[in-house]
Amino acid sequence: MSNNASEKMELTSMDMAQEKRARLKQLFPEVFTEDRIDFDQLRRVMGDWVEPGKERYGLNWPGKAECMKIIQAPSIATLKPARDESVDFDTTENLFIEGDNLEVLKLLQKAYFGKVKMIYIDPPYNTGKEFIYPDKYQDNLDTYLAYTGQVDDQGKRFSTNTDAGGRFHANWLNMMYPRLYLAKNLLREDGVIFISIDDNEIHNLRELCDQVFGEENFEGHIHWRRRHNQPNDPTKMIGLVAEHILAYAKNKSYLKEVGVGKIALTGTFTNSDNDPRGPWASKPWKVGSDQSGSRYKITTPTGTVHDEEWMGDENNFKRLLADNRVIFPDKGNGAPRKKYYESEREEEGQCANNWWSHDLFGHNQEGNKENEELFGIKNIFSNPKPTKLIRQLTAISNAKGNDIVMDFFAGSGTTGVSVLDYNRLNNEKCKYICVQLPETCYEKTDAFKSGYKNIADIGKERMRRVANAISEKTEGELDLGQSGALDLGFKVFKLSRSNFKIWDGDAAKAEDLARQLELHVNHIDPASGPEDILYELLLKAGFELTTRIEKRTMAGKDVYAVADGALLVCLDQAITPELIDALADADPLQVICLDEGFKGNDQLKTNAVQTFKARAASRETEIVFRTV
Repeated sequence: MSNNASEKMELTSMDMAQEKRARLKQLFPEVFTEDRIDFDQLRRVMGDWVEPGKERYGLNWPGKAECMKIIQAPSIATLKPARDESVDFDTTENLFIEGDNLEVLKLLQKAYFGKVKMIYIDPPYNTGKEFIYPDKYQDNLDTYLAYTGQVDDQGKRFSTNTDAGGRFHANWLNMMYPRLYLAKNLLREDGVIFISIDDNEIHNLRELCDQVFGEENFEGHIHWRRRHNQPNDPTKMIGLVAEHILAYAKNKSYLKEVGVGKIALTGTFTNSDNDPRGPWASKPWKVGSDQSGSRYKITTPTGTVHDEEWMGDENNFKRLLADNRVIFPDKGNGAPRKKYYESEREEEGQCANNWWSHDLFGHNQEGNKENEELFGIKNIFSNPKPTKLIRQLTAISNAKGNDIVMDFFAGSGTTGVSVLDYNRLNNEKCKYICVQLPETCYEKTDAFKSGYKNIADIGKERMRRVANAISEKTEGELDLGQSGALDLGFKVFKLSRSNFKIWDGDAAKAEDLARQLELHVNHIDPASGPEDILYELLLKAGFELTTRIEKRTMAGKDVYAVADGALLVCLDQAITPELIDALADADPLQVICLDEGFKGNDQLKTNAVQTFKARAASRETEIVFRTV
């Protein structure tokens, strides 16, 4: 901060390219020359001696290079609060965000970077019928606003991706790549992501995730039986009853250190001998054909002798036998098998396998039934995932306490409902962030006929109805866990243009420049309320949207105290010396004021800077003072 000027508040989302360059410079300063990266030197530092132009293995498609421009273009949008559509707005820590998830993910980067424990997404499967987001780094927000009717329509549309266009798979990859890239940034070091997909793009998704998350962080490929009955489709040689769920860790080695969660696979383990250690399964004590072991004779309880190579030496076998960890199948005649217990596998995080049956993990018909019972409408949303499935994914992610679970293709809101269910059953307080495009419901659908204009409206209403259903239950009917309470609320935010008229450096024409200057005489959108402005500043200053906010009076002015006063925001348009002193006396870490509040009085602004510097010097901690 200079001696005579406040620091100007940035109104764009985090510049990820700049952040990564700064981190790279900390790690490898020797690869920078005049602040430019010497990529040949970087390769040498990394031990990569690949010659330029040499062919490499990897997934490539038309538009991949353009994706990096999309990723790196900062968002100038904001998320506006919608109190009237929320539940328990001031106290809840759950979020439902309506908007294009690419812009939303960018806006969340600074406040939620490295904070999300689990992400589950059920993106478009690219069957040719779903919306594919036509990202353009120059005007993605304009496209979204035109689509939702917030600006005059200039022909910009979200559309279906049909194979007639010639870029069927490329369009899908161009949609997925930036979103997965940004999602990775939000994951904690011990975070995990689960992605549902069908046969159309499973091969491309696996390769794409290997590039984004690293193939070393691949955790598994789950085959989930999505239907309980066999399809009767004569056009298929093989009946398609299963879908795929890919699992990737942010950092596999770190995830293994902290451990994964538990899920029960009833039917896999039994307890036919009433073993006090609980349900068990078994595996052969005899070594396989490609293994070697210790050879000795074992006599079964019926007198049958087996002379084989075994998994462990004879003393180890005798110890297991005495501990009732050995069984002899075939009425006591068979070769010995070693018991292993469900409880042991749960502790090791190995209880889950990669075939998930419909009876244990739900199916699409079950998901449809859940919504039908809640809304009284048979087909309000097409094939939603069952809450049981996502609840089990949450369990193996080992989400605990106040961990964040995120879904940025939220659909009808199953992930949010699943988190509530998971909290209730496990006495946890996990929070959810659901993001959904307000995709239009077609007029012929049951949802539209019932008054729901878009899918985001369905998701919000589902969360309200679930909250009401739980609230109406008495303690005797519903176990709320030891805490005795659940956070059943959610804050609604909607993607919109910034509340501030941001300078367009690309305006080339004289009339465009004149309009830019005119807009900046008063750069606050007159349609924006104080709360709209507050939450934009909050998010872009790096504070979560659920951060506690108090309204205080200081020197006769309204001031918002964020995070117990760590950030003070004053939106008054008449700043006084008394207010500056009061703000400094409150001992904050950051202060944000409107530039217009100084009424062009540069002396007052300079005095404010000096006042904050003096307070900071006395406590040896800087007070960041910004104007916007």
